[in-house]
Amino acid sequence: MRRTVTITLHWLTLLLLVLVFAGGPMPVLAWAFGLSGLAMCATAITGGLLNGPGPKLEGGLRRAHPWLSWGMYTGLGLVAGVTLWVQIGQSWDGPPLPALYFYLLSASALHAIFHLWRHTALGDGALRRITPKSLHGLL
Repeated sequence: MRRTVTITLHWLTLLLLVLVFAGGPMPVLAWAFGLSGLAMCATAITGGLLNGPGPKLEGGLRRAHPWLSWGMYTGLGLVAGVTLWVQIGQSWDGPPLPALYFYLLSASALHAIFHLWRHTALGDGALRRITPKSLHGLL
């Protein structure tokens, strides 16, 4: 069940991030992104990380893997939280939301490249963990 929830929230949050970045924080998209992002973070906080470094990832990357994962969740939680904060009419003195969306989308792209590398170069099946089982035949 946790795997299904995590996979669903992962892809939903990515889609909503792209939409709020491209179209600005339209209220319905901003609320959906903020809630899905915080739900994804809450799932990780209460159940732990669903991913792991895998047996083929070695050295510094293996040691850094959980820290990088929690860093991604921290960035997501911050951007999702600020998005909701602004939606309830509160002021935010930090970077503007479009910049936060850009930073999070950039970090997400690096995250995706890393997992594509793991899946292809290391052959550790990293993408199977986050894709629905119906798509595993394509990997």
